Amino acid sequence: MYSIGEFSRITGLSIKALRLYHEKEILVPHEIDSSSGYRYYDHANVERARVIKYLRDMEFSLTDIGEILKDVTDESEAVDFLDRKRTEILSRIGRQKEIVHDLDSIINKEKEAVMALQDPEFEVEERELDTLLIAGIRYKGKYSECGEMFGKLAKVMGRHVNGKAFCLYYDPEFKEEDADIEVCLPVRKGKDTDDIVVRELPGGRAVTLIHKGPYDSIGRSYEKITAYINEKGYEAKTPCREVYVKGPGMIFKGKPENYLTEIQMMI
Repeated sequence: MYSIGEFSRITGLSIKALRLYHEKEILVPHEIDSSSGYRYYDHANVERARVIKYLRDMEFSLTDIGEILKDVTDESEAVDFLDRKRTEILSRIGRQKEIVHDLDSIINKEKEAVMALQDPEFEVEERELDTLLIAGIRYKGKYSECGEMFGKLAKVMGRHVNGKAFCLYYDPEFKEEDADIEVCLPVRKGKDTDDIVVRELPGGRAVTLIHKGPYDSIGRSYEKITAYINEKGYEAKTPCREVYVKGPGMIFKGKPENYLTEIQMMI
């Protein structure tokens, strides 16, 4: 029989840990002195302690260890339990790798966005915009629906298109579902249809900024152009314009980090 101190030295488990394992009924002493409350351990306890320490070193929780030692009655059941745990761990490792990949992507995109904002080629400018003849489809919905609307517009207007596609955003704030958007194409001529309106879009003084990079990082550029407008004491008018200078093609999507979007805010 071994005292708790001797047992601690033999097994490499602290007395604090041994008391916890006893409390959790994972490692119950062979005998407890009724008068003193001292714990005494035997050889079977030593073997059990070695298994516990082995599992703890592999970062099994006390709950898992309790399951193994309580519900497993023979070696084959122990192997089955450990095999299930191995599968769970491999699944977690796979998910962790996905998270690392996602983090790498976010970090790279943020670095590229910051570098693009610091590029002197992409500075805020003030300039006069010409009046344009445009064909547009105005709708309320999600921003992601713009691509479908551009497809409809391009199909009808076809050879009359003579400029870059752009969107007019009539809301002064971001909206999840019911954004008020007009997808537009500059045209030489054209007629209204049930969905499409052909009209003149007035020009005027505007503050502009070229955003380089994917659309989901355009917020940084909006911050930059909005700070400029506020600093100058201007009042931005709606709708705001986004001109898609360089973006995904109909077949080849290209690299989002090379997309160019001109933000135009009328003042």
